[in-house]
Amino acid sequence: MNLVTLAWLAASTAVFVAANGVLKTYAQQGGIWVLAGALALFCVGNTLMVQVMRGNGLGVAIALSVVFQLVAITAMAMVVFGEKPSPLQLAGMALGVVAVLMIAWPEGQA
Repeated sequence: MNLVTLAWLAASTAVFVAANGVLKTYAQQGGIWVLAGALALFCVGNTLMVQVMRGNGLGVAIALSVVFQLVAITAMAMVVFGEKPSPLQLAGMALGVVAVLMIAWPEGQA
C-alpha cells in the first residue's frame, strides 16, 4: 500500500468515525436531521473507500477499513462516550489488527 492509498484510508476512517459518533448521538437523543447527517457521512466515507479499493482491491480494502474503523471507533467510544470494552473484546481487536497486518503485508519477489 502506498502513501496515497493510506491517506484515502485515513480520510475514510475519519469520516466513518464521525458518522458513527453522529449515529450514537441519534441513538441517544433522536432527531431526523441527526440521522440524515449520519447517513450523509456514511455516503461520503463509502465514496472515499472507492479510492482504497482501486489501489488494493475489494477484499484488502474492506479488511483494512473494517479494522481501522474498529480500532478508531472503539477509541472514540471509550474517550467520548465512556464505554469500556471487556478484556476479551480488546483481545479480539488485537487479533483483528494482527489479521489485517497479515493480509496487507507486502509479499516478496517470487
